[in-house]
Amino acid sequence: MTLQEALATFLCHLRDERDASPHTVKSYREDLQQAVQFWEASESRPPRVTELTTRQVRAFLAWLHQQGYSRSTIARRLAALRAWFRFLCRQEALTENPADGVRGPRREQKIPTFLTESDTARLLQAVPSTTRLASRDRAILEVLYSAGLRVSELVNLSLEDIDLEGGTILVRGKGKKERLAVLGRAARRALRDWLEERVQLLARLRRESAAVFLNKNGTRLTTRGVRDLMRKYCLRANLPGRVTPHTLRHTFATHLLDRGADIRAVQELLGHASLATTQIYTHVTTRRLQDKYRAAHPRA
Repeated sequence: MTLQEALATFLCHLRDERDASPHTVKSYREDLQQAVQFWEASESRPPRVTELTTRQVRAFLAWLHQQGYSRSTIARRLAALRAWFRFLCRQEALTENPADGVRGPRREQKIPTFLTESDTARLLQAVPSTTRLASRDRAILEVLYSAGLRVSELVNLSLEDIDLEGGTILVRGKGKKERLAVLGRAARRALRDWLEERVQLLARLRRESAAVFLNKNGTRLTTRGVRDLMRKYCLRANLPGRVTPHTLRHTFATHLLDRGADIRAVQELLGHASLATTQIYTHVTTRRLQDKYRAAHPRA
């Protein structure tokens, strides 16, 4: 079996049997295709699956390092290779996993960027009340901040997922895992206003849709559309640096911990499978406490 044939089989398995999202399949394709192309270019003839060795895996990782890829990217490529080779072992196309025993780089721990409470307020107040879709944009920003959603989770929301009376949203996160997100009073109010405008928008367009957030044509809003409107309001609010929808997710977690929320509760609300993923936010809050201490204590 050629490498290209083995890759195509694995991607079909992800899509058809594992029910992976198109984004996940695309990510695996890009990561693994790069490895396949490297091996095909570095050998005198394209190797077959059974000819892959641990030495070739290490050579690919070394090449990524030489090309200036970050440690997190190299670690992700290695994880994709391991998953691919495990699948091929189960299919008996390989007798052993060539990535076994290969250690990835230690991942750098990046402190997430977030907005202060005053900057968050400026962003939320930057939405005008004059445009037809202003209520939609305000609801998007309020929900992102109130519920800590990923942008993909936000745009995939349908009407049946929202319980305004109970103040909750059923969210389908990574790996199709479901969780309940909580809406605050401001988010519920903004969402209620948008849902009323949404009915009028669809009536004017003579369309029907189950999506919560729509574009001006009455179809489901895309992640790119949310990023574009976020960029527009950040400029209007004169916020420094690069602010994305994910920044509001970081802001959500940081503000909760700053105000004394239990880290396990924040983990549940974010939908993190591991507490270690959530603990990055404790570094943010600890650093802020240290800054305040140094600024205030006479012998700091």
